[in-house]
Amino acid sequence: MYIIAGLGNPGKRYEHTRHNMGFLTIDKIAEELKIKVDKIKFKALVGEANFSGQKVVLVKPQTYMNLSGQSLREVMNFYKLPLENLTVIYDDIDIRTGTIRIRKSGSAGTHNGMRNIIYNLADDGFPRIRIGIGSERRGDLADFVTGGFAKEEVPLFEDAVMRAAKAALAIVSDGIDKAMNEYNVREKRG
Repeated sequence: MYIIAGLGNPGKRYEHTRHNMGFLTIDKIAEELKIKVDKIKFKALVGEANFSGQKVVLVKPQTYMNLSGQSLREVMNFYKLPLENLTVIYDDIDIRTGTIRIRKSGSAGTHNGMRNIIYNLADDGFPRIRIGIGSERRGDLADFVTGGFAKEEVPLFEDAVMRAAKAALAIVSDGIDKAMNEYNVREKRG
């Protein structure tokens, strides 16, 4: 059994913003698995499916980004799974727009939602998929991450969400190492 959690903020105001890349990816996975993520449980919207012989629970915490750990602590306490069976998908200001990076574990970096998850789980030993939202940002960070996409960025973000969804499912079907090898593509330097 696997838990795939996407981070974001609930409500129409945040629906199509950089900070909701995790939610958008969960929606893409749900579409792929032909399920709805609409049951309210664990302070989250939840949907369940079977994929590659495994039960998969999709989770969109509804606690707002900076308190995401409260929801995921409830999920993990209920299912009593090892941390390796949790994958968290979120936006990352520190990597280039449209890039995805998969890691087995690690620190929260500059992401407050991840900081709260690590604090609530008392461990950072779970896979994560980071979606780059632009290390080239300008202006106030809060306004930037809760702002919409520029028209020319939309294809980059749509592609990143699709690749992140495929990567999350690859972790379930093929394991983290194989998913990292396939989806952590090194950028070619000019």
